[in-house]
Amino acid sequence: MAAISASEITRLQTTLRRLLGSPSLRVNAPPRPGLSVEISAHDEVIGTIHRDEDEGEVSYAVNIIVLEEDLPPA
Repeated sequence: MAAISASEITRLQTTLRRLLGSPSLRVNAPPRPGLSVEISAHDEVIGTIHRDEDEGEVSYAVNIIVLEEDLPPA
């Protein structure tokens, strides 16, 4: 798994804000090398982004975590 550059973080944040319609969404650089890039909304971490490069093509996997306790009542 390759590290995500500062430029990629900025571009991912712009794209995810547009796609998800959430201007408060932030893509945060890891505090130290080797850790995951995190996605946060309203200062709460909601997931991670992982970069993959295969045969020269780059893709990003976004994993968003939703806790059952954060869901509205049934």
